[in-house]
Amino acid sequence: MGREPTYTRNRVILDGLASAGVETIEYTDLGRNYPLRFARLLARFVLKPPRGADAILVGFYGQPFIPFISRLSRKPIVLDAFLSGYDTMCFDRKRFKPGSLPGRFFYWLDRSGCRRSDLVLLDTDEHVEYFVETFGVDRDKFRRVFVGAETSLFSPQPAATGGGSLEVFYYSTFHPVHGTEYVIRAASLLRGEDGIHFTVVGGGQERDAIESLSGSLGLGNTDFIDWIPYSELPEAIAKADVCLGGHFGTVAKSSRVIPGKAFQFLAMAKPTIMGDNPANRELLEDRRDALLVKMADPQAIADAILELKSDPVLRGTIGRNGRRRFEEEATPEIIGAQIAGLVEGVIRGA
Repeated sequence: MGREPTYTRNRVILDGLASAGVETIEYTDLGRNYPLRFARLLARFVLKPPRGADAILVGFYGQPFIPFISRLSRKPIVLDAFLSGYDTMCFDRKRFKPGSLPGRFFYWLDRSGCRRSDLVLLDTDEHVEYFVETFGVDRDKFRRVFVGAETSLFSPQPAATGGGSLEVFYYSTFHPVHGTEYVIRAASLLRGEDGIHFTVVGGGQERDAIESLSGSLGLGNTDFIDWIPYSELPEAIAKADVCLGGHFGTVAKSSRVIPGKAFQFLAMAKPTIMGDNPANRELLEDRRDALLVKMADPQAIADAILELKSDPVLRGTIGRNGRRRFEEEATPEIIGAQIAGLVEGVIRGA
């Protein structure tokens, strides 16, 4: 329950649980209208509750379901919070003031969802600490589960470019957390370098501002693409020599989470440039698994790109090590086994 089952976080978990031999009864909906999807899922849960289930796993974004489910069922509840609606809407996207009625509502959803659940999953320990400090929830209720990526889609492929040129790939939903501005400014710093080309994919909150910035900088080394269908994303990544994983922004959340795209890049053995922050360092070691650069610093991003361009051996080493790290920590099989063990523990303790 929550976001559609095709959403990356939910898909990795469902695939992982299947690989772990866990039988799931899915309450999912592919509708694009969230309120309507919420109503349909809740109605289905009420009319046909999962009586044979041992526990209920509420996927991202499922906080709005918890007040209802906790009253309709006595089964243990595991919430994959994944992100804070309060943080996202009030501090990342800045749609509402924290003290406004919507801001207080999102705060209540996060706090209530965590307190009413038996176990809460988050993507990094840094994110766990934020939830503990912000919502006053016991630290023992949380467990870290990395985002991961679908290995059925994202696997190593040969790069399409060569001959001294360098293709740099970046995609995002253009929210402040991503720091896309710093990618564009890094591209501007590299305008005079032969053979370096940027492909920037996506749309969202800051897209118009980013394109305006690109125009004012007179970028001739950067192509913008509105979007790429998810099934075609691996092909686009395969064409890149270097990928920009981020996050590079100044929003506090930028340093608490590991971008989902980073796991996809690592899974495809692409040398990846990441922001140097506590969340990314939970998974990656600088100059071994990725290049970690100073946050909100276009020059640092540009310097890392230049280093990788001039050193194909380093590119290959970081790509292989990144893939190895992914295989150790973030495949669907590893994530599924981890969650299966956590759920089993909750069931035993119920």
